[in-house]
Amino acid sequence: MFDQHMICEKTVTNVAENGAAIGFSFGARLPYYRGLGLSMVEDVAVTLDGEAIPRDAVRLTLRGRTWTLDEMENEHGDRWNFGEIATVTVLRDGGLSAGVHKLELAERMRISYLPFVPTTRCVKTVSLAA
Repeated sequence: MFDQHMICEKTVTNVAENGAAIGFSFGARLPYYRGLGLSMVEDVAVTLDGEAIPRDAVRLTLRGRTWTLDEMENEHGDRWNFGEIATVTVLRDGGLSAGVHKLELAERMRISYLPFVPTTRCVKTVSLAA
């Protein structure tokens, strides 16, 4: 697996709506070498500075389309390809403060020929300029 390449640390940015930060986003890769249908990505868990982000606050965007994690469970027509960078958006009032943060990403995948459900993890130190 390619766990260490899951978080694209230079892509971290705040997300604004009507001039106010409503969250932050970052680029993420799927660590599985074949890519997967979105319904087979069971979870995209984000932890920031030791605080787990609620599942309902996470969104995934690929090729201009955005899903909640619950919506991904029923997405059978689209896939996340190997090496493709998706945007993970975390809805969080105020976004991300300037400075250094510990960002963790865990992706749980359902792979047909594996007798277990792998969860891959990546931890990166990221920074956001003031």
